[in-house]
Amino acid sequence: MILVNLLPHREAARKRKRELFFTTLGVAALVGGLICGAVYSWYQAQISSQNDRNTVLKSEITKLEGQIKDIAGLQQEIAALRARQNAVEDLQGNRNLPVYLLTELVKQLPDGVYINSMKQDNQVVLLTGVAQSNERVSELLRNLGNNSPWLTRPELIEITAANVALSARDQRRVSNFSMRVVLKRASDQPKSPASAASGSGSTVPAPAKV
Repeated sequence: MILVNLLPHREAARKRKRELFFTTLGVAALVGGLICGAVYSWYQAQISSQNDRNTVLKSEITKLEGQIKDIAGLQQEIAALRARQNAVEDLQGNRNLPVYLLTELVKQLPDGVYINSMKQDNQVVLLTGVAQSNERVSELLRNLGNNSPWLTRPELIEITAANVALSARDQRRVSNFSMRVVLKRASDQPKSPASAASGSGSTVPAPAKV
């Protein structure tokens, strides 16, 4: 006996396929939504963590800026104190400059040279005097330029010949001269010579030949 299926099996198959498709689509949408939610939550957690780190960094930067300002203030105070110290040291060193000047003149004056007057304008000293000859004046210039740690850049301004009467019959020919020389400051001296000179500056030198 032959059996004939009269039910609409094709429509039933298509219906099952549609149901399977929509079910699969729904499951895929659900899984996609879960994945998107998980990724979104992960990104939100990362953003929140980074915001927390940024907040910590901002607070540390604020602290460092305050410390930098404090350091800058300390550096300014240190610079001001050093400037005061240098000023005090310069004043103490320059206080003995007249002593150094007289000491160097006594040391560097050759025989036959006499100082008549001396005038100081800041660091420039004007000397006028009498020498037995022009060679003595040249020797004085060499001594002041090469041998003195406190006097430098000697410059002859004028030299003139004159006669000096020692007695009614005895007259000597001499050279009147004027020159300028620069007196160094204590701050211009190297540390070791300055300290050595400071140690010897307490003794009063013999007066220059006048």
